[in-house]
Amino acid sequence: MLAKLTSKNQLTLPKSVTDELGPVQYFEVQNKAGQIILTPVRIQRGDALRAKLAELKIDAKTIESALARPISLAAKKAGKAAAASKKSVAKPLPAVAGGGRRKTSATTADLKAGLSRAFAKAVK
Repeated sequence: MLAKLTSKNQLTLPKSVTDELGPVQYFEVQNKAGQIILTPVRIQRGDALRAKLAELKIDAKTIESALARPISLAAKKAGKAAAASKKSVAKPLPAVAGGGRRKTSATTADLKAGLSRAFAKAVK
């Protein structure tokens, strides 16, 4: 079958092809060896997400405990590194213009709180 690419970079797919796919609005587009490959993608909405979370028995408490776990592991590693650095003599770092450290706009607690709010909103 033949399809035409318009001057606005739009492509109309033949109805006989799209009828076989069902109600699809989005496609993943890949360029492989000079061929354009369109793969139908179904976008899941909030209801589908809530149903999947319920099916997997994932609740806000589970997510919060999962978020807390990597932070506590990082804290343990940082504690070990601090103990190791006390044993060795550390050389001072050279001064860097502008203070040398980037300031972040959100702390880990802010990120965790935001994720918890987003999860609570999705579950409602």
